[in-house]
Amino acid sequence: LLNGGRNQGVMAASAKGAREAGGLVVGVLPDKNGKRASPDLDIAIMTGLGDGRNLINVLSSDVVIACPGALGTLSEIIYALKHGKTVILLARESEPLLERYARRNRVLVADDPAEAIARAAVVLAEQEST
Repeated sequence: LLNGGRNQGVMAASAKGAREAGGLVVGVLPDKNGKRASPDLDIAIMTGLGDGRNLINVLSSDVVIACPGALGTLSEIIYALKHGKTVILLARESEPLLERYARRNRVLVADDPAEAIARAAVVLAEQEST
């Protein structure tokens, strides 16, 4: 799992879940130090880039799962689409702006985390076969 690395909200919950499941957890933080880092990270990358780290998160990912969030999440969705990544929207309606990407299967919607992970696995398998 690669996420924003902070010890709050979805970032903290996903890091904890991935760690408990035996996964490797990498956090790309906007900060210059680890004061706000999740304790469940295996690797914490301090960027000092603020929101600029969102592009690093996206470019370092094969598939982006976007949970309900604010403008930072929306920027990651836009970066992902701009750079040809598939986006899975978790428990979120597809915005009209994203409809053309949904028609090309670049934006998918999942109702829960298990479905999002299953959809990501399918996308990754398709990427490996091409």
